[in-house]
Amino acid sequence: MRLLRQLVPVAVVAFAGGAIVGAVKESPLLTLVLGVATALLAALVYARVVRWSERRAPVEVAARGAARAIARGALIGVALFAAVIVNIALVGGYRIDGPGSPAGAVGLLGFMAAAAVTEELLFRGILFRIVEERTGTWSALALTGLLFGLSHLLNPHADLWGAIAVAVEAGGMLAAAYAATRTLWVPIGVHFGWNFAAAGIFSTEVSGNGATQGLLHGVTSGPALLTGGEFGPEASPYAVAFGLLLTVVFMRLARRRGNVVPLRRGATTTLAQ
Repeated sequence: MRLLRQLVPVAVVAFAGGAIVGAVKESPLLTLVLGVATALLAALVYARVVRWSERRAPVEVAARGAARAIARGALIGVALFAAVIVNIALVGGYRIDGPGSPAGAVGLLGFMAAAAVTEELLFRGILFRIVEERTGTWSALALTGLLFGLSHLLNPHADLWGAIAVAVEAGGMLAAAYAATRTLWVPIGVHFGWNFAAAGIFSTEVSGNGATQGLLHGVTSGPALLTGGEFGPEASPYAVAFGLLLTVVFMRLARRRGNVVPLRRGATTTLAQ
């Protein structure tokens, strides 16, 4: 199965790299170096298995234009999370109590780089892309978005609403970003920018993984319905609303560019090739 031929090697790098990065999290410099190394290795492995299993050049992770696409996506991700946190602050759910930890932010750069790259390769590069070929863009977006959200139930402070929120705001949005651009670098950048803004800048919880210490000493308080509670701002209705808005923008762009694959009627239930 093409799906397994690609999924297994990339997943091995993702889980092994994540375990190693987690083991050195007390050292910001090591976390940065090993996190970036995990991201690079995962991308190289992905490119290799796609070339081997599909007999084509992996253009979705082409080196040319990668830095520019990642930067563009990261700016979108940071701006998106900043909009969420500003709205939470306006209703009294978040405040800044002073400077945080620059060293902590350095370590989070590596940690979030590894997470963004490996998760995008697995969920958008492999699962979404292959399912889309068989069933169409919209059904692939719904299915892989749901799987992406459910995967966050494994986090320490996760709950069902948080998983649903992530499925809607991130699973859909990131798949739409790939559909619109047909490069994985943009969703990788959006994913990284969002996560780093949440943890490395505003020091909030990310998907129920626990408190972080970034550039600012932020304090979240107030009703969990608005702030996201222990899951973090990703479970806030503001995050869901902004994520949905960006999903619509990306899908309109995908449609305009002719990148939306129509529903495959009578599509086979197997992903084997």
